[in-house]
Amino acid sequence: MVTRPLVRLNRINKGLKPQIYVKAEFTNPGGSVKDRIGISMIDEAEKKGLLKPGGTIIEGTSGNTGMGLALVAAVRGYKCVFTTTDKQSKEKVDLLKALGAEVIVCPTAVEPEDPRSYYSVAKKLAREIPNSYYPNQYDNPMNPEAHYPHHRSGNLGGQRGPGHALRFAASAPAEPSAAWENS
Repeated sequence: MVTRPLVRLNRINKGLKPQIYVKAEFTNPGGSVKDRIGISMIDEAEKKGLLKPGGTIIEGTSGNTGMGLALVAAVRGYKCVFTTTDKQSKEKVDLLKALGAEVIVCPTAVEPEDPRSYYSVAKKLAREIPNSYYPNQYDNPMNPEAHYPHHRSGNLGGQRGPGHALRFAASAPAEPSAAWENS
């Protein structure tokens, strides 16, 4: 079981009886909650036979979902090709490449239906590359499903503060330090 730190919030629940804890998702290997959707979408594709050994994962990404998918691909032996926009940082692109991904940078200033958009290029590659799988994070039901408590990758994994967690919600600030300053 993978565990992530639980942090008790002290200010937001001042005067309330229940303790409020947050799960520190930024400590995931890929640095975000998107790691769980990478696992979820690939598990489902394997289960349905949509992704076979030696296959290629192809996705349009702005970085975090690509990171989650690249980590799964590295561990399970898949190749990956990601399309992204020219507004993404060099560091994000370099990190995806360091995990073994091929990254194709596409123009930002085009409509999604334009054949040069990162959406269209990813779909085209998925049609052309044999033994490839296009998770399509934007329409894949396993994306939101991964965040529900009943899902293997979305639950608290037995992690609990004093008492029991009755509800779970996930969010990540742009700057993790902002969460600590306001808690």
